[in-house]
Amino acid sequence: MANQPEPISEQPSPDLKQRPTARKIFQGVANNARDELGRSTPALFISGLAGGFNMGLTGLGVAIAQVHLGPGKAAEPLAMLFYPLGFVAVIIGRAQLFTENTLYPVALVLDERQHLLNTLRLWLTVFLANLVGASAFAALAAATPALAPEHRASLVQLGLTALQGASPHLFWSGVIGGWIIALVAWMVTASQHTIGQFVLIYLFTFLVGLGHFSHCIASTCEILTAVLSGAAPLPSYLQWLLPVTLGNITGGIVIVSLLNYGQVAAGETPDN
Repeated sequence: MANQPEPISEQPSPDLKQRPTARKIFQGVANNARDELGRSTPALFISGLAGGFNMGLTGLGVAIAQVHLGPGKAAEPLAMLFYPLGFVAVIIGRAQLFTENTLYPVALVLDERQHLLNTLRLWLTVFLANLVGASAFAALAAATPALAPEHRASLVQLGLTALQGASPHLFWSGVIGGWIIALVAWMVTASQHTIGQFVLIYLFTFLVGLGHFSHCIASTCEILTAVLSGAAPLPSYLQWLLPVTLGNITGGIVIVSLLNYGQVAAGETPDN
């Protein structure tokens, strides 16, 4: 008698069992939010300083690569391969980044209907600290001989390019940028291994750079370098910052926080 084929098991494989559900990811996001909201204001500020300063690696990496790659159609996408550096350093290094915080504490506020004032404290502290850290990077790049002249000039040009566009364009570009970065925070929470987190951060933030989507902290490093170098006026930066920040907040809250909270709150069972 011929061997009968073995029946296909209806039990999920161990790998599938280990895949976190949306509810479990949300629980991880909520736990991260509790940790962040429980930190003191000085601790948040210092962490935010590190986050803002390290975000300078995004523009710095691209600027140096552009100089060495030279002109050409393929130069820009190749240079943008270095854009994720700042995000990788900040997110994996667990420094505070304002656009990540459009997901974590907001998700907890939606779930528990409290923590609003504490969330506003966290937002204001991290946002200001990120701006101070980004300003410190810009001062290092523009006011000291740390960079080669051609690298500084390339970084200044990145800042001038980031300033271009009317307020509606900057806002909606910021919406996409905020959506992608908040989505990175959600995806990183779902990943259990550092290498997986690195790949997720790299791929998503590479898209932000390649698409020139506005990010209120990363682009601040480049724009303030241009300002401190005398290539752009400070009021132009302030006019840029408002719509981009509002766009980043909108993209992070509406597209990521509300939708991902909604899929959990809409009745998903723990076993789904």
